Amino acid sequence: MPLAACTSPQQAPPAAPSVTTESAGPAGPVPAGLDRFYAQPLTWGACAPYATSDDVRSAFGRTDLQCARLTVPLDYGKPQGDTITIGVLRHKASDSAHRVGALVLNPGGPGASGMSAAAGISSQVAGTDLGKRFDLVGFDPRGIGASEPEVTCLTDTERDQERSEDLDTDGSPAGVARQEAESKEFAAKCAQRTKYGTGMLANLGTRDVVRDMDVLRSALGEQKLTYLGYSYGTRLGSTYAEAFPQNVRAMVLDGAVDPNEDEVSSLVAQGRGFGVAFNDFTKWCAARQDCALGADPSAATRAFQDLVRPLIDHPVRLRDGRELTFDDATLGTIQALYSQQLWSPLNAGLNELKEGQGTTLMALADQYNERDSSGHYTNTQDAFTAIRCVDDPPVTDRAEILTAENRYDQAAPFLDDGRPNGAALDPCAFWPVPNTSQPHEPNVSGVPPVLVISTTNDPATPYQAGVNLAKAMKGALLTFEGTQHTVFLQGISCVDRIGSDYLINGTLPPEGARCTAQ
Repeated sequence: MPLAACTSPQQAPPAAPSVTTESAGPAGPVPAGLDRFYAQPLTWGACAPYATSDDVRSAFGRTDLQCARLTVPLDYGKPQGDTITIGVLRHKASDSAHRVGALVLNPGGPGASGMSAAAGISSQVAGTDLGKRFDLVGFDPRGIGASEPEVTCLTDTERDQERSEDLDTDGSPAGVARQEAESKEFAAKCAQRTKYGTGMLANLGTRDVVRDMDVLRSALGEQKLTYLGYSYGTRLGSTYAEAFPQNVRAMVLDGAVDPNEDEVSSLVAQGRGFGVAFNDFTKWCAARQDCALGADPSAATRAFQDLVRPLIDHPVRLRDGRELTFDDATLGTIQALYSQQLWSPLNAGLNELKEGQGTTLMALADQYNERDSSGHYTNTQDAFTAIRCVDDPPVTDRAEILTAENRYDQAAPFLDDGRPNGAALDPCAFWPVPNTSQPHEPNVSGVPPVLVISTTNDPATPYQAGVNLAKAMKGALLTFEGTQHTVFLQGISCVDRIGSDYLINGTLPPEGARCTAQ
């Protein structure tokens, strides 16, 4: 059962000025013992030193961006103890005379870089009312990207090796044993290689990130938080609203994570989402003369399986010496299903595979895994697992795991490897610290109405999750009819207009509001 991060892919454009320090004292109420954090000044400077991969280096070199470090407690229960820092990036409002405030964003994951997302979105909103009226602020959550220390589990070489082994396709008792041995080793390495060890891992989850967000709100000089959360970022939004209801000004939550849904149900629902998106891709593909899966969409799943299943026993060797495995090919396909803009490369990659080549599919898989051209991985995948393990109760019932595996294959048959499923425990079953939260209905009494945006055929965060979140948050729901993961500020004028009007003026759309692609 593939475990897909629910990031909202944001392409950072080509990304920072003289050093300035800003401090207006703490903004709003300060929790006991945290005065020095809430009142800290932010020293803004060039963003280039914050780049963590080749893919964002040019973006972080832009002179219209500023970066700073926010200091927060490692453990909020011990504010006088060790501290860590959060990387923050800002693009200032272009119309300072009519500035509303700071719009803080998170792109999802968990584990994705908010700094990179903000750099990318800032170019997209330049010249718009949103760009004129708001400072756009992205942060790398604790343990991620430019924040220090970062979660560290696997080296680049170990990550490549893990991908080449394709262990998930072996559901035999021996295969399950190998998978669990790898999971145990992964959990141990995370604790050994991450600074502060289990102390960091225990304080890495959503519970702690929203506390960082409130410190950031104050350090930015904002009495109340204006927030944009994509995908997993919607969980940060709902959790922040529950923890700090009095500090919320407005929230757009796009591509919702259902706060009530347990991990197994969420993953199966995600499988259904990818299954629907794959079917939409095959219909699009069938209309092309060069469709790698043929002209009959009803036969496309079998055609796809015939292409990728042989990779289990016979991976395709690439020019760089790596091999395209079944897991790489299916993960590259999942990456392409996040956005229709990647459907053409996916079709090209599948046509290449028919000729015994795997360059394009591997490039898509590398994009998902955030592996750059030099072979360096960001720590997104390490952080994704670490946050998931501390956020939710581990799944240790093997019968439940096997049932979930089978349900996932039924929901997304194109990902079925054709072999019996096993019931291997994942790293969370061996995690060295307990989980700190669990799914529940958020208590958001006193929170102003939020805007939830949900896409009908979102592959990673199904439409119904948005319906459920809007109801739980007592907010408004905007439906987008399309097949992609998240939509706000991605060029759909109807969605962008409604979302921007809400953030600037507080205007909510009427009940039943819907948008379609132009």
